[in-house]
Parts: sequence; structure tokens; C-alpha cells
Amino acid sequence: MVPVVELKQLTHVYVSDRKASLAVEGLDLAIYPGEFVSLVGPSGCGKTTILSMIAGLLTPTQGEVLIQGQSVAGPTPEVGYMLQQDYLFPWRTILQNALIGLELTKRLTEDNRQRTISLLEEMGLEGTQDGYPSQLSGGMRQRVALVRTLATDPDLLLLDEPFSALDYQTKLQLEDLIAGTLRQKEKTAVLVTHDLSEAIAVSDRVILLASHPGRIKRTFDIPEHIRQAQPLLAREQEGFNELFHEVWREMESSEHAD
Repeated sequence: MVPVVELKQLTHVYVSDRKASLAVEGLDLAIYPGEFVSLVGPSGCGKTTILSMIAGLLTPTQGEVLIQGQSVAGPTPEVGYMLQQDYLFPWRTILQNALIGLELTKRLTEDNRQRTISLLEEMGLEGTQDGYPSQLSGGMRQRVALVRTLATDPDLLLLDEPFSALDYQTKLQLEDLIAGTLRQKEKTAVLVTHDLSEAIAVSDRVILLASHPGRIKRTFDIPEHIRQAQPLLAREQEGFNELFHEVWREMESSEHAD
């Protein structure tokens, strides 16, 4: 089976006028169709740098990113990117915001327009399509951002802390909605988060990164019974707390080692 995304000896150095900083070194990782993988680790371990290289927004200093077996040379419609901020244009309607990716990739057909309207309805946004972002709550705006990402039908979704700016209740509701939607549509996803419980609740695998430079320290395979539960209920499953503390201890030891 060909991985949806494969990182081969991925290394990146940030260079400024005064110094060079090794952010990520020698990363090897393969993520397969339908997998939901989370990247966690201390600040400075290169999580967002890795996402930027996968998205083709940043060129690795060494190594290679492959999407569906093809080397990434820049942004591609096969990869969707959802950020912490929704970046909705205030002068465009909800539907117009959701369609912008299709417009930019010149794939805005009537079928795709209707499919996007259906996605808005699936996200609980029925009746909002002619409204404007200012009329929506933060959680609803993030749902629009997800629809905008899904509308282009990417093979891979990159999620860079998409829930971190939301209140806790809305965050949990969106975790359930987004994780459930991605599994239903058999999408492959990579999540960057500082929330270990979130990572365990939504993922098939949790990749713990060590910092200075960023590298894989340990991979945690999430037990089947936790993976099959909705994220909110996953936190109540047997073994969840023990796994949380195991990941926490590993991350603590990584920070102390650095």
C-alpha cells in the first residue's frame, strides 16, 4: 500500500543573518490511507515546520516529502490545510468563503457547488450560506473553515491546532464532529496539537517529537477500543488515563533531556 504521505530523512534549517537553527532532523514517517495521526511534543520540536513542509509551503533543507508517491515541490490540491484561525473573508458570504478553494483551483462546477452546500448542512450550518462570518460563533466559523478545506476533496488534511482558540465545550463538540466526519469520508489527517488528551482521543497513532532539533522520540499506537469511540467518550475508556500519563512522562523526560 502506497502511503498518502511519506517523509524521508526530512531535515530543515532556519537561517537568519546571525545564526542557523536546526529545526527538524532526519525525520522518517509514513502515513497510510484513512489514518489519523497526531504530532505532539514540547515547544520548539518543529511540529508546524513539519506541516508546512508536507503542505509544500516550506522546502526542506534535506530529505523529501512524498504525497501519493510523488515528490512535493509546492502547494497542491491533494493537501488541505486547516489552521487555528479560520481566515474567513468578512465581505464574502458563508457559501462564498466555503467555495474559495474550488475557485482558486478552477474546479468550481455546479456539482461541486451543490456538494459544498451539502457539506455545510452536514456540519450543522444549514440556512447560514447567505450570511456573513460576523454572524457566526467561533465554533461555527471553524466548521466553515473545515467545509472550505473538504470542498476541494483533498487526499490529506493537515490540522494545525484548529480547536485551540475555542472554549472547552465547543472544542469537544468540534473534535467529535471533525473526527467523525473525516472517518466517515475515509480521509487521512495529520493533527498538530499541544493537548495530549485530544491527540489520544482522535488518533490512530500519536507521534511524540523531541526538540532541538525535532525528531521522532516515540510512537504510540492507540488501542482499538479507544480509537473506535467518539473523542468525548474515548476519554472515559479503560486505559485512556494510563496512556495519557505515559505520553506525558515521555514528553517530560524529553524536555528535561533537552
